[in-house]
Amino acid sequence: MPKSKRDKKITLSKTVKKGLERKQNLRDALVKAVEKYDNIYVFSVQNMRNSKLKDVRNDWKDSRLFFGKNKVMAYALGKSKEDEIQKNIHLVSSALRGQCGLLFTNRSKEDVLMWFDVYEDEDFAKSGFVSTEDVELKQGPLHEFPHSIEPQLRQLGLQTNLNKGIVTLFKDHTVCKKGDVLTPEQARILKLLKKKMAKFKILLYMYYNKKEGTFENLLNREKTPADIYDMDQDNDKDEDSNEEEDDEEEEDEDEDGSD
Repeated sequence: MPKSKRDKKITLSKTVKKGLERKQNLRDALVKAVEKYDNIYVFSVQNMRNSKLKDVRNDWKDSRLFFGKNKVMAYALGKSKEDEIQKNIHLVSSALRGQCGLLFTNRSKEDVLMWFDVYEDEDFAKSGFVSTEDVELKQGPLHEFPHSIEPQLRQLGLQTNLNKGIVTLFKDHTVCKKGDVLTPEQARILKLLKKKMAKFKILLYMYYNKKEGTFENLLNREKTPADIYDMDQDNDKDEDSNEEEDDEEEEDEDEDGSD
């Protein structure tokens, strides 16, 4: 029987949706950040972990990280030259695609790029992650597992039993192969093995300077600051070794003169 058009649902609760308020708060915070900071970086995150992102926020307390809806952030900054709140900042809005965020800071460009090029943190892989290596378990006792976890291992597909209170695998088991898309069971086994495959990393791919109104693609860098830093470290080591060799030669010459 079709529903009558007169049957209308009336909501008696007085709860107010907070979506609009949150969007307005995000917009206001972005406008204030543009006024306060000179540099903006657009970034993406590999293997997103909220706990890891919180650690980054703690290390960058003098800056601001925004990870909100792209449309809201683009609206706050301006989508075109006509409505942008700073010169050429609409280019930042056009770079907001997919899962990304914004970093506002007054730190130097060199320091920012150096920090994010070097920073990464290992974590356990989740289901859907592409395995980076082969992981195999050989037949025999598995001393890394407590006896209480043996039933769970069987549920995850391992052929195990308890032998004198020790978890024992009575058949070789391939947990995963390199290139496999991990299932929830495989990801769980790797976590129980304390095998970390995923790397949490923030990739900076666009840079905007407010004072100059310039916008730069950071993905086309031939050498990162981290690479240059490594080269400088190697050069310092070479210089130190050369100085040691020169000192040794001078000592040899002094000894030859004394003879």
